[in-house]
Amino acid sequence: MKVLVITGSFITIFLLLLFISSARSTQTEHPKASFSIKGSLKNTNAALKHLLVRRSKKSRKREMLESELAAAGLMMKAEEFVAFRLMAFIIAGGIVHILINNFVLSLLSAIFGYILPSILVKRKKSRRIKAFNEALPGMITSISGSLRAGFSLLQSLQMVEEESYSPMKEEVQDVLKALQYGTRLEDALIDWKKRMPSPELDMLVESILIQREVGGNLVYLLDKILETIRERTRLKNQIRTLTAQGKLSGLIIGLLPIGVGTLIYVINPEYMGLLFTESIGRMLLIGAAVSQVIGFIFIRKMTIIEV
Repeated sequence: MKVLVITGSFITIFLLLLFISSARSTQTEHPKASFSIKGSLKNTNAALKHLLVRRSKKSRKREMLESELAAAGLMMKAEEFVAFRLMAFIIAGGIVHILINNFVLSLLSAIFGYILPSILVKRKKSRRIKAFNEALPGMITSISGSLRAGFSLLQSLQMVEEESYSPMKEEVQDVLKALQYGTRLEDALIDWKKRMPSPELDMLVESILIQREVGGNLVYLLDKILETIRERTRLKNQIRTLTAQGKLSGLIIGLLPIGVGTLIYVINPEYMGLLFTESIGRMLLIGAAVSQVIGFIFIRKMTIIEV
């Protein structure tokens, strides 16, 4: 049985790698839809409409996934990430099945292996956006100083690219590469805004686009944006300080029943064992777990304040 699981895992990984290579080779080709000449024009139009709807949904999902990967700083295509999740699903379930030989635990491990890459991508994305927002005031200050010295906006971005660190350096490099390939500055800035979901960057890009369209003093706009960003940062830090006690109280209240139950189980296992052996005890445990989750969600909602 173990040999079959290992063999199946390797075969599945090999097929997934073939799927990635075929997906890459077909990306540059135009998809050709072959429709049978038989049938009425109405059925053909309906089939064409259904196909277009399916393709548009798939393309939107693919674009959303690629934007998530780009915001996280991962140089990976959507097909590669999907294949990686499937490989994690198979490998996690196969390893647990080999070690424990339990179907339920193997299934739970496989599901966890499938969900874990998305959790890691979201965590990496949030950290990268946070680091980008922290470096954004310095970038605006550098651009404003360069414009005051007589440099153009493109030269100012080049100076920022030379002086800054990751992730700001990588993002500015992408903008400069797009400009080198012939992309208009407006389009490059819009793509930057789509690639990096940051309210502060949205405000900066929109101000630059409006200034290039209607004119005005860009240095003055950058100074006002910098002042606004610093004020938002000050408010966020103040709110984080005021809500820290509530978050800590919610964490302690959530962990207290688990800690007390574990302590009682260590002291008197027979007394706590009734919760796991009796049907009423299992129902009480399920009700307690649901109540814990609901209370944690409510406390989390009350302590999160958007600025």
